[in-house]
Amino acid sequence: MGLTKLLGSKATRSLTVLSVLSEAKRAFSRGKRIRAVFLLGLAVVAWKWTMLGVAAQGVLKLVRGR
Repeated sequence: MGLTKLLGSKATRSLTVLSVLSEAKRAFSRGKRIRAVFLLGLAVVAWKWTMLGVAAQGVLKLVRGR
């Protein structure tokens, strides 16, 4: 129950969205527009479902190789 409360907090959601938006900015500056658009959409979804945003970022980092 504690983990659910932590992941549902406004601060956690805000940090997740900011993190996804910074990844989108980085992708756009590197010329990867499709990835940037995907990340912008993910930022919108991450506000509602925090775990989805965290999981998608993890997958992207694995795919990117960092």
